[in-house]
Amino acid sequence: MHNGNVSTATSAAEEPPPSSTDRRPRLLVRLFRAATSSALATGISQVSLIGLLWWGAAPALASAVAFVAGAIPNYFLARRWAWGRRGTPAVRRELLPYFLVIGLTGLASVGLTTLAGHLTEPLELSGFVRIIVLDAVFLAGYAIVFVMKFALLDRIVFRRAGRIHVAKSPT
Repeated sequence: MHNGNVSTATSAAEEPPPSSTDRRPRLLVRLFRAATSSALATGISQVSLIGLLWWGAAPALASAVAFVAGAIPNYFLARRWAWGRRGTPAVRRELLPYFLVIGLTGLASVGLTTLAGHLTEPLELSGFVRIIVLDAVFLAGYAIVFVMKFALLDRIVFRRAGRIHVAKSPT
């Protein structure tokens, strides 16, 4: 379109090219998907935790193994589905910060479960009741840190790379 001496049409070359990070879903979609993948990971962790506690493992060991059992599939699912990431992850920009965030989350869950194990020991709870108490503490640890974990993953680990700006040609 032409209006006197000023062109009002924009060319496709002036638009920034879509980058691979433009595939990242919107915030609420990411939150829902991250919560869903976290719920799946929690289910895996729960099966691991309850099974290990049932077989007599110490709360610290059981919760640590359960955490890792859920964290591994959660990384791959959340990375691809919640944040739209594909390809090989950058070790320094993605894997190390992810392990730091997840490690802190894991320490919180393991710490709470271990503390609950020490506190319930003198109560001499029956095996099943003790497992339920420890499992509830383990789940509470996950619930408490989920929002913080999501924010850190979203804003630090899987943040959107800067947009590429294409210089406009003088016409």
